[in-house]
Parts: sequence; C-alpha cells; structure tokens
Amino acid sequence: MQPQDFPDCLTLAYKHDTGDQPIHVDLPAIVYFHGGSLTVGNRRSWFPSWLHQRVTSSGMVFMSADYTLLAPATGHDILNDIKDLFRFLETEANRWIREACTEFEEPSRTKFAFEIDPQRLAVAGSSAGGLCVYLAGLYAIPKPKAALSLYGMGGDMLTWMYLAPKTSPFLRGREILDPKDYAEFLHPDCRNLPLVSDSPLAYHPPTHHIPNFPANPRMLVGRLYLQTGTFLDYLTGSHAPSLSASLRSQLSQAELLTQDPNANASSGKYRDAVPPEHLPLFPQLCDMSVFPPTLFLHGAADSAVWVRESENLHSLLQSAGVATKLKIVEDKEHSFDYEQSAEQEFGGPGGLFEEAVDFLRTHLST
Repeated sequence: MQPQDFPDCLTLAYKHDTGDQPIHVDLPAIVYFHGGSLTVGNRRSWFPSWLHQRVTSSGMVFMSADYTLLAPATGHDILNDIKDLFRFLETEANRWIREACTEFEEPSRTKFAFEIDPQRLAVAGSSAGGLCVYLAGLYAIPKPKAALSLYGMGGDMLTWMYLAPKTSPFLRGREILDPKDYAEFLHPDCRNLPLVSDSPLAYHPPTHHIPNFPANPRMLVGRLYLQTGTFLDYLTGSHAPSLSASLRSQLSQAELLTQDPNANASSGKYRDAVPPEHLPLFPQLCDMSVFPPTLFLHGAADSAVWVRESENLHSLLQSAGVATKLKIVEDKEHSFDYEQSAEQEFGGPGGLFEEAVDFLRTHLST
C-alpha cells in the first residue's frame, strides 16, 4: 500500500531549506557574579570554568558580569548595577547580540543567530557574588527563574565574622593586616578613590619576601574590613554613626556575637536596628517569598563565609514556601570547586557539578 492510498494521511515537514535565511533561536541564560569580598575582581576573576563549560554545553548562555566595587562605592551602587544589568538584558542586549552575530558570521557557513530569552534568566555567584545573587533574586526585573549560590555571603551578616574586631588570624590562617598599609581604602580617605568595577587579580613573583603575595591591595581590603569589624559600614556607607558599632553593641549585649560558626542565627530580631534605607542590602531581613527556587552549595569547613549563612537563608526560604535545596560538602573549605581535585571529586556523572547545572536547566526549561 502506498501513502496516497491513505485518505487521511498526515504529512509532517521535519525540515525546511532555509537557504540564506539565518537559523534563529532564543536561549535561556545564566548571569554569574564573581567573588572577591565585593572589593576586587572583574568578570574574568576566579572564573568558574566547570560551570561555564557545562552551561554552554547544555545549550544555555553563560554571562559573567562586572559590578561596582567597595569602596568608595557601597552596596547600594552594586544593587543599582544589578537592576541596570537586568534592565539591559530585557531591553537592549539582544540588539547587541544580533549586531555581533552579523559582524562575525562567515560567508561559507550557515548563518546562525541567537537571542537571550529575558523570561528565562537564572543567577549564580561565588562567595561575595552570592550576595549579588540574593539581591538579584529579590529586586531584579525581569525576575530570575532560579538561583545558584556557591558558598555565598549575605545569608547572615549580623555575626562575629562581620562585626567583631580581630587581633589574631581568623580567615584560613592568614596574617593580620596593618590598617596603616591600606589607609587610602579606609574611611574617610576612601571617599577620594575613583569608582572601580574592574580590578584584576595580581600577585608578586615567587622571589618576593612573601612569595605570591597579592600585588593588588584591593585583594586584601575585604579581609581588612572584616578584621576591623567594619565591613557593614562599607557595605551600607554608614560610617558616622557607624552601623557596625551599633549592631556590635546590641548583639554583644545579647551574647549573640559568638565566634562559633555553628551558632544559630537570631538576626531577625534585630531588623529594627538596621536603618530602613539599608534593609534592602540585608537579604536575611527581607521578604523572601519573592525569591526564585534556589540551590546552595557550601563547604562545611568554610572559614571565610560560614556555612551558617547558607543554612540561614535556606531556612528562611523554606519558611517562605520557596523551593530550596542545600548541599553541604563535608570537610571542604572556601572555594572548594577551584581545587585541583575538584573535577575528579565533583565532575563525574551524577556528581555535584552535574546536579547544579541540572537544577538550572530544569528551572529554565519552560
């Protein structure tokens, strides 16, 4: 029997000859925010190759974003950058992409063009970039469909780590810094610094008296702000009076300023201690019900960003009815995914890296 013998035969065209017409697709995209204590780095710093490779291999766009750095900028400037970035992605980015595709197309190849689907955006970030992820999840328009936090800061900033002055090594055993060596980055002198959004990593050579010591002072400024217990002053711009000093006093009186990284968070009780204009910079004090589904990855032994930060935000999201998952990696320090053995440990089928990308892909598939 031949096809024409079927009176109700349905013909389906599985392919059209496009000729000179370009192949066009709308793709979901991941916006990634780099780490660096909010004081150093750029979109190429501490680049997560494992995430980039897996995202692009899955047919998604990977974008790494710069943002204005502390100081003299504050977290309010960073929040404005994030809002502006998402506004750009919704209204202007595809025009730039189309122009770039036209500029780099090869006559001998089939024309290919893609655009970003602004309704299928997700956010990811490492360390300080985690705070950018949380701010995007709370305030970005269009709203991200998913969030991936890699040992992100910002889940609980009313703690000893941010508020207590330190006189002995507190972060991965690294030395205590002399504030006099970084006076230009301290208030009030930091007000004279230019605004910076691109501060690349740089190291002294092995022949330096401290081999491979950071040559870019901004690489140490974030640690200095934590060391002096004034990080939140620089985040908010509230130096006089000092927001850090006020919070330190209240939390100390309540015996909540403990060095124990596993202590329970009680920061919600102190929402009124943060001036209303600065509350948007503290995700833990905001309405988490608007947040997108979130996956947290955090090392249990992290001494730079305590795991309780992810635990606290994960708990707040659960209470708000938001889909959330927390994966704590035992015995791992900060930036565990950059270790030489990371691909072997986490990169295999069904491993942590695959789980992270599957999470993003699932929430961007519709």
